[in-house]
Amino acid sequence: MARRTRTRFWDPSGHRYGIPTYPRKKIPPHLRTLRQLAAEGLRPGGQGPQAQVLWCSRLPGPPRVRTAYLYDVRFALPKRAPSPRATLSKASVSRRTCSECLTDVGYVLPRHLGVCLDCAEEAAA
Repeated sequence: MARRTRTRFWDPSGHRYGIPTYPRKKIPPHLRTLRQLAAEGLRPGGQGPQAQVLWCSRLPGPPRVRTAYLYDVRFALPKRAPSPRATLSKASVSRRTCSECLTDVGYVLPRHLGVCLDCAEEAAA
């Protein structure tokens, strides 16, 4: 017996939902989500969503319709390289430097502790 195709979210003209809408696994090959673009090293490049995917959520609770916006890969641009200043700005380094041991711990310090996890553990003992 052949499976029935879900047509509830099939609206490629955008008549019902205002934007072209597809069910999962029926998306045209030139459309990608933001995560798919990022995985390919691309960004939307100023284009708005070209279409959307709708599906029913299986999370506990009341049934919800989930949405993911789709962007055309043909108009996508390569990701920008981060500037050296943005990679190690003073603010990020100061939030990662422990005030007690004065080392860059490689993660942002918890505000409720104010020091790195090692120093907080030593102080608690």
